[in-house]
Amino acid sequence: MKDATIIRSGKTPEDRPEPETGQTEENELLRRIAARDAGAFERFYLIYHPRLFRFILRITRNPDQVEELIHETLLFVWEQPSRFNATSKVSTWVFGIAYNKALKAASRALRRSNDLDIDEFVDVLGDPLGNHSERREAEDWMHAALATLSVEQRAVVLLTFVDGLPYEEIAQVLECPENTVKTRMFHARRKLQAFANDSRS
Repeated sequence: MKDATIIRSGKTPEDRPEPETGQTEENELLRRIAARDAGAFERFYLIYHPRLFRFILRITRNPDQVEELIHETLLFVWEQPSRFNATSKVSTWVFGIAYNKALKAASRALRRSNDLDIDEFVDVLGDPLGNHSERREAEDWMHAALATLSVEQRAVVLLTFVDGLPYEEIAQVLECPENTVKTRMFHARRKLQAFANDSRS
C-alpha cells in the first residue's frame, strides 16, 4: 500500500469523538507500525489527527496548511518509527515532529512575503464563552496579547495552558533544556502582563 493511500484512509472528520487511548496502546501501535502494519497506522492516525489539527492550527493560524502538516507529521511516523527512542511519551515525540514542521512552514511563509509577521501566528486560550459578543471580544484580546510573544514563547504558553503539559515534556517537544522552557515562560508572562496593563490604561 502506498504511503499517500494509507494517510488518506485514516482521515477522520473533526466532529468524530477522539478515540480513547493510553501510553501502552500507543507504544504497541508504534511497534506494529515499525512492522509495516497499515491497520495499526490507521488507528494511530485516528488518535492523532484531531489532536494535531488543534495543535498545528494554534501554531500556524493557517487552516489551509493544517492538513498538509498533519500529513507530513504522520508520514514521518509511518516512514521512520524507529526514530522514537522510548525515552519520552509517544505523544511528546509526535508533537515535537509537528512543532518542527509548523515552524519550518512558518519560516517559508515569512520568506515568501515581507508583509507576513511570524508573530501573527497566535490562538485563543481558554474555554469558549457562552455570549457570542463576549467570546469575540475575548478572542480578539487574546489574539493581540499572544501576538506580542515570539513563536517560541507562544508555543510554551499554548503547550502549558491549553495542552496541559509539564515543563519536562514541553522541553522534549521543543527540543530544548527545561530551564529554557522556564525562561521563555517567564518572559512570556511579563509580556502578557504588560499587555494587560496597557489595555487597562
